[in-house]
Amino acid sequence: MKRSKKIIMSLLLSASLAIPTVGASAETISARDGELAAKNGEKFRVYVEASDQSTKSVLKGQYKARWELTENGFSTEMNEKQFIALQKNKNIEVTKVQIVSLDADFRATQSQVTAAEYPSHQTPWGIKAIYNNSSQTTTSGGQGINIAVLDTGVNINHYDLTNTVEQCKNFTGSTTVISGCNDAHGHGTHVAGSALADGGSDGAGIYGVAPSSDLWAYKVLGDNGSGYSDDIAAAIRHAADQATYTGTKTVINMSLGSAGNDSLISNAVTYAYNKGVLVVAAAGNEGPNQGTIGYPGALVNAVAVAALENVQQNGTYRIADFSSRGYASTDGDYYINQGDVEISAPGAAIYSTWNNGGYNTISGTSMATPHVAGLASKIWSANPGWTNKQLRANLQNRAKAVDIKGGYGATTGDDYASGFGFARVK
Repeated sequence: MKRSKKIIMSLLLSASLAIPTVGASAETISARDGELAAKNGEKFRVYVEASDQSTKSVLKGQYKARWELTENGFSTEMNEKQFIALQKNKNIEVTKVQIVSLDADFRATQSQVTAAEYPSHQTPWGIKAIYNNSSQTTTSGGQGINIAVLDTGVNINHYDLTNTVEQCKNFTGSTTVISGCNDAHGHGTHVAGSALADGGSDGAGIYGVAPSSDLWAYKVLGDNGSGYSDDIAAAIRHAADQATYTGTKTVINMSLGSAGNDSLISNAVTYAYNKGVLVVAAAGNEGPNQGTIGYPGALVNAVAVAALENVQQNGTYRIADFSSRGYASTDGDYYINQGDVEISAPGAAIYSTWNNGGYNTISGTSMATPHVAGLASKIWSANPGWTNKQLRANLQNRAKAVDIKGGYGATTGDDYASGFGFARVK
């Protein structure tokens, strides 16, 4: 049987990026700094910070601004000679923007990517687990809630996603937000499917946690899975502004991670959280050692999600060894400190939509994160008067009700491996 398809046009950060603070007047900026020839070397991304608006205006006249993420700063591109020249100018601070990559763990067994017209199963184990029903055949919920997937893009023509798409934007291609969110990698399409795949127009496709949610597909990483922290920060802020502009509730899903705290991203997360957005992020795949939670998941304004395996141990699901851990010193406090796991969700051997129109099975806290984003959307839709903080508290309470005791570091109550526990629909 042939399925007709509706056609719609369509992370581990390597280091931290500090936002400098400087004092300077426009007159102190040498015009020569912006005139060095590009032939002196390949250009790279930087963030420039000025002390006031007039100084910033002069700099913008010399360098093409990409994203303005601080009052007197902006990202741009320059070559090594230009970079060195600006570093020597005591009135300006300039730092290199770091390259980012995906937070996915491919060490686990990976199925062959298939472009079959129908999935081998409509409700993967993670969906059944989060619904607490081994016989679950479909899913529901999420009406009126946006899930912004910040990733490699999304195949919005995928049969099981096309009806959910509300926004499709690219933050990697130019100095402004542009149309399109093509996913030549696959990761972003997989993440979106776990959050809100709706089974397609015939109901015979795969289902995510909250299929009535609206998908905001934001491409922040290139087709090779790499990108820049300023693009991610810009997308976070844009999602928050769009939520305010449209007067809607929004959940941001970031299956990204960094060993260090990137200031551009962390400031953007705070900005979004203060605007009422719930930010959900991968804990990272550097376990099972302590102190390995990546950023932005490690931030107190983001919900860090650990990965569960489809294995029972001590009467509960087991935390995957690859899933990053917090610190045992904070066990039992039921309080979110920086660097804590907050919630656990299915993340190992997760079957979901793929960018070729078919399906694939991959593992990682990247895969656990959209299960929580979808659950958050489903709960928020049923309680539209809640703030993001009330929603977060509800997720925590649901997690407390399903304690995880399986896996390295998991024990009774709040622990550094599984956090509060496994938040479920019921």
